[in-house]
Amino acid sequence: MTLKQTPLNAAHRAMGAKMVDFGGWDMPVNYGSQIDEHHQVRNDCGMFDVSHMRVVDMRGNDVRTFLQGLLANNVSKLHLTGKALYSAMLRPDGGVIDDLIVYFMREDWFRIVVNAGTADKDIAWMRAQAAIHAPKLDITDHPELAMIAVQGPNARAKVWEALPGSQALTESLIPFSAVEMGEMFIARTGYTGEDGFEIMLPAKAAPFFWGILAEKGVKPIGLGARDTLRLEAGMNLYGQDMDETVNPLEAGLAWTIDLISPRDFVGKAALLANPPTQKLIGLILQDRGVLRGHQVVHTAHGTGEITSGSFSPTLNQSIALARVPKEVAIGDSVQVAIRDKMLTAKVVKYPFARNGKVVVHS
Repeated sequence: MTLKQTPLNAAHRAMGAKMVDFGGWDMPVNYGSQIDEHHQVRNDCGMFDVSHMRVVDMRGNDVRTFLQGLLANNVSKLHLTGKALYSAMLRPDGGVIDDLIVYFMREDWFRIVVNAGTADKDIAWMRAQAAIHAPKLDITDHPELAMIAVQGPNARAKVWEALPGSQALTESLIPFSAVEMGEMFIARTGYTGEDGFEIMLPAKAAPFFWGILAEKGVKPIGLGARDTLRLEAGMNLYGQDMDETVNPLEAGLAWTIDLISPRDFVGKAALLANPPTQKLIGLILQDRGVLRGHQVVHTAHGTGEITSGSFSPTLNQSIALARVPKEVAIGDSVQVAIRDKMLTAKVVKYPFARNGKVVVHS
């Protein structure tokens, strides 16, 4: 199978990246030391190629009404141009089709960013639902757009240095909002627990902008560090922490699901009919070893499973997200089966680290 390539593929190779198959994409896992890249983002800033993500524009007079029925979070909260909302898109049985970000641009235009591995499935689902509920809606995806994330405490300053005119437009931009700058779309969002921007731009311009950022001292960061950063920040990864078989209320996503307002949405009835019996919690390993996905967690209330686990460079300990019986409490000790040993871990409230600092301790 031929792997898909982003517009920055040649740039990654020129920078010495180790390339891997990531869901059918040829992507950089690191450019040297993954731990150094992790610390670079927590302490300074780094740039990520996230061009495999897909941008989808929905346009039409009935787009808001359509999204109120399509998404579990409530787009009624969005009124300011560029304001963003994180939401799950659910199956009728409540399973998670994808998690996504939706931006309000105008009353007849919302922009959505979906995950790479689910993009085709997501767009097909959106179009199928629109054919039923909003046949005049225009749904257009934009594979011609690239996306570069610049993340870390110095990220905004570096972007302002690399992109003349951007400071005036974005200095007052609050988190989870975006603004257009010519053919660029600059959002103050990210997947690292640090400040920064995610910048959508024409694919043909991406290598030049990547090069300018590098000239300004922004280091490239691979998928390996992106994963440990998002895990420390307590951010879900689709396909690991939730998928179509998972009730989002058992995946730490209750805060993104509006069950209060009278509006109906796909999956709402199933969620109300199936109250959660499990929940997502944080774990810090107390013994020597590394927590990994699919390891069994033994608690006083039954077994659970690690969904995402790794060594945390910021905490210098192994951490994990795990789905366990809902009776498990913060502060409990649990046992994790690692190879032929039972190792002790402490239940904590995630996130583990954000904004360059450890926010949870063992």
